[in-house]
Amino acid sequence: MGASGGVIGLLLGAVAGGDARAPFPWKQVLLCAALAWCAVRALEWAWWRPRRLARALRAQGLRGTAYRSLAGDAPLTERLNREARSRPMPLGCHDVVPRAMPLFHQTMKEHGKTSITWFGPVPRVTITKPELVREVLSNKFGHFEKIKFGRLQRLLHNGLGSHEGEKWAKHRRIVNPAFHVEKLKRMLPAFAACCTDLVMRWEGLVADGQPCEVDVWPEMQNLTGDVISRAAFGSSYLEGRRIFQLQGEQVKLVVQAMQKLHIPGYLYLPTRTNRRMKQIASEIEALLKGIIAKRENALRTGSATSDDLLGLLLESNMEHCRGDGGNSRRAGITTDDVIGECKLFYFAGMETTSVLLTWTMIVLSMHPEWQDRAREEVLHVFGERTPDYDGLSRLRIGTMVLYEVLRLYTPLAALQRQTYKPMELGGVRYPAGVMLMLPLLCVHHDKDVWGPDASEFRPQRFAEGISRASLDAPAFFPFGWGPRTCIGQNFALLEAKMGLAMILQRFAFELSPAYTHAPFPLGLLQPEHGAQVMLRRLP
Repeated sequence: MGASGGVIGLLLGAVAGGDARAPFPWKQVLLCAALAWCAVRALEWAWWRPRRLARALRAQGLRGTAYRSLAGDAPLTERLNREARSRPMPLGCHDVVPRAMPLFHQTMKEHGKTSITWFGPVPRVTITKPELVREVLSNKFGHFEKIKFGRLQRLLHNGLGSHEGEKWAKHRRIVNPAFHVEKLKRMLPAFAACCTDLVMRWEGLVADGQPCEVDVWPEMQNLTGDVISRAAFGSSYLEGRRIFQLQGEQVKLVVQAMQKLHIPGYLYLPTRTNRRMKQIASEIEALLKGIIAKRENALRTGSATSDDLLGLLLESNMEHCRGDGGNSRRAGITTDDVIGECKLFYFAGMETTSVLLTWTMIVLSMHPEWQDRAREEVLHVFGERTPDYDGLSRLRIGTMVLYEVLRLYTPLAALQRQTYKPMELGGVRYPAGVMLMLPLLCVHHDKDVWGPDASEFRPQRFAEGISRASLDAPAFFPFGWGPRTCIGQNFALLEAKMGLAMILQRFAFELSPAYTHAPFPLGLLQPEHGAQVMLRRLP
């Protein structure tokens, strides 16, 4: 009572006229009011609002985990992840959901496919019906918005994927021409050069005719890092390699930091991880600014080609500025925007393709009959020639294999959206502020969608294309859906086909005894303990 009683006494005395000489204690009153306001706001954010949202959802029949603290389901997630990671999967098993997404696997098993979990104080509802996933991702009526991770998002990239509304539309118009088919064809020599370097290095490892163990996970990371460095920056390749290394480190740090987001103000604490993320962001920005400035000067003087992503992006941006009568502020994008897009090139262009190629080699090692079929097709189409665009487009079996690997080992296991106003979806009325979790990996393994063999490797399900592969068509979302479908999906698939074709032309491979089957989403779905295979040179 001491301090508060003194303030109350002063107030009462002043009001009653008991001490006319005593000044009114404005500072104490304002301080008490500010503290009370902060306490009410904190309680609203951390307790009253979550409970109110939970009641609104449970009143409609939704069930799930209970909200107990500001940490949400983080402690439960950590425990389930630890348990899942302690047990590797049997070789040849592709039922990855229990290991890769144990919280959602358990919650949906106990409470149904549309169930509630908690991301800090925010309720998170899983959406698994393909038609509802399509509706959310299409967002025709503007009911949903992407989750904003603010500072963390900017540290990783601030490109097309993080924008909304008119800014997204403008960036999409400017970036889109760089990924047209004709432009991708011009990048194919860069793809081939990087793949040639890889297979020549591997040929040196098996030159004595004996099989050699290779961990293909770091090999594929290096390959796709080389490809994106050449394809994005052309002659600035070595500087691009440094950015690739830094961005790879940044991804790991961001994944670590995301586990602490429920702690208010965590990203502003002077931790070692936070300091390092800031240093990396500054170094990447400085490198990119230098590359961009040199390229812009070269484009203005006509001494540069635009056969790489950066050149195509800058060329498209300059055309938009000229097309708007020189009003570059309104029509074009800024240097900071270009930096954001270049960082996104790395994150999306390198990480996605590297995990796709890695899982493809692992799965084809588990299923040698499909490895043989894919190789026969490659040799039939190309012989020993370097693959070209037209031939890669004719790889029917290779495409089926890549699609099936994308389904079973979806690189980005889940997407999230948030309601920013009350709306209805699938017969459920959602208040504003509810996170919608789209567990794509779960959708891709759902027996109600793909049949009883949903967790088996059957590339033939894609024999008649994506639209006929599932029972509930379409239900294949490795690159998203709707207007915000990944703009680089053709780039990623073309790169994967080139890499796979050139490997199959020269090598056979099988799993090494050292390989442990342990898929886990460390950002993207990765082989937790590496991807060791035994390489053998074809006669």
